[in-house]
Amino acid sequence: MTQHRIPRRALAASVAVAALAAAAPLATAGPAAAAGPKVVCTSGKAGLAAKLTKDITAALKKMPSRSAVALQDPATKTTCSYNGDARFDSASVIKATILGTLLWDANTHGRQLTAWEKQQAKGMITISDNPSTTRLWERLGSSKVKAFVKAAGMKRTVPETGHAWGISQITANDEQKMLALFTQRNKLIRDKDRSYALDLMNKVVSGQRWGTPAGAPKGTKIHVKNGWMHRTNDNRWYVHSIGAFDGGGRTYTMSVLTYGTYSDASGAKAIEAVARVVHKDLNPSAKKSALFVPPARPQEVVPPGV
Repeated sequence: MTQHRIPRRALAASVAVAALAAAAPLATAGPAAAAGPKVVCTSGKAGLAAKLTKDITAALKKMPSRSAVALQDPATKTTCSYNGDARFDSASVIKATILGTLLWDANTHGRQLTAWEKQQAKGMITISDNPSTTRLWERLGSSKVKAFVKAAGMKRTVPETGHAWGISQITANDEQKMLALFTQRNKLIRDKDRSYALDLMNKVVSGQRWGTPAGAPKGTKIHVKNGWMHRTNDNRWYVHSIGAFDGGGRTYTMSVLTYGTYSDASGAKAIEAVARVVHKDLNPSAKKSALFVPPARPQEVVPPGV
């Protein structure tokens, strides 16, 4: 299995962000605990919900004790959720919401993005650049991000009120709502802006295409945003991945959030265990040899991200 090396140069920035979250309580109940959450799937395709429920549940055995999964495939009227309303520190996954806020704000005011905004957005999404993110966060203001989140119906998402955007609170179910705004027609984001957002997520650098893309069939157009952040008080990691996948005349979305691994690479591998069974079950005719494998890359050539 491919080993993932997530950029370490983010560590100084992420430590400062994660330290603010050090007092948060840890979840102790794992997927196998009797009172814990269960995978719940529904589908308009016969047998698919049962198969996804079984396979995602099995894959969760490789996940840390605190994890969340959400899936939506409109073509087969399929949805899955596991611990979908649990809150996690966002790390860089919040950058998709910041982009959504930027596009919503432009639509609200009937304007186009400026060249400066496009430059910051490109850095924020394609290389997970933190300074670009901070500049947009400060330009928009947390109050505007909160207004967008409310308009989007992301009821359990809580944007950070200060400058530490990486400790905003997110849920897997709300991330699915965010992805739906990029993949489905809606009143908040214009069609051309949705295409722009997906194009940026499609152009994420190769070294950051781990996570939910793992197992996607060959020819699938991948749109992804990942996040990873080290928590200093217990030496554990938040590792998240959200993605939208176009292929075979349909688009489906997946969000996987984790907390508790002792390395970023372990978190990425855990997410991929879930992603592979989801892609396999949604694309049963795809050949194993055609499955997408995230490429390895030298650590030193990838800009930092949280």
